[in-house]
Amino acid sequence: VQLVESGGGLVQPGGSLRLSCVGSGLTLADYAISWFRQAPGEGRERVLCIKKGEGRKVYLDSVKGRLTISSDTAKNTVYLQMNSLRPDDTAVYYCAAVLKCGDYDGYYGRGTQVTVSS
Repeated sequence: VQLVESGGGLVQPGGSLRLSCVGSGLTLADYAISWFRQAPGEGRERVLCIKKGEGRKVYLDSVKGRLTISSDTAKNTVYLQMNSLRPDDTAVYYCAAVLKCGDYDGYYGRGTQVTVSS
């Protein structure tokens, strides 16, 4: 089982990125897929989650209207579209396959770095 994130990088404030989470050895649609982030010196925080039959959940008020989660079942991929990025969005972003959106135990990727800076 493996989750691989990609799409991170350096972007200016106000810019956009789309992160991808590709699963192998598991079918992402069978799980709740959460995006977490961890900024330097900070704890891990759950950002968004998507689960078939339950829709999407946003966990941080600061990302509402700017970050959205979607999935492509045929590609076994979940996306995190990030718009209007701000410096405080700088973090390592991880995807995780868990049983329920509120769970922490599950399969995690290694993360992708997002840096928002001018």
